[in-house]
Amino acid sequence: MGSEAIIVFLLAGIVLVAGANFLSNLISHKSDNPQKREPYESGMTTVGPTWVQFKVGYYLFAILFLIFDVEVAFLIPWAVVFKDIGAVAFIEILVFLIILGLGLLYAWKKGALKWV
Repeated sequence: MGSEAIIVFLLAGIVLVAGANFLSNLISHKSDNPQKREPYESGMTTVGPTWVQFKVGYYLFAILFLIFDVEVAFLIPWAVVFKDIGAVAFIEILVFLIILGLGLLYAWKKGALKWV
């Protein structure tokens, strides 16, 4: 049942996504207004170059935020069922937190947490 199930799920996913896109294109309202294809930014046309380079630090900060946000999303359900899952799960969550702590320490040492 191993590889057949994977192929079935893969094909089902492809069919569902393709079907949803096809159905969306079939029933959606289409506009031929040329204004729809113009660039839009806060209701005004852009002045100057539109490609502005940002510091990589902002992206690193955002990625770190997402990592620790996902950590909290993982820890809340774990805390709810903590009494039922026992000591092995406690050791596993400690390993998880140690790995995340080492990642945070690494990011801190590399200067990823400095805003400016």
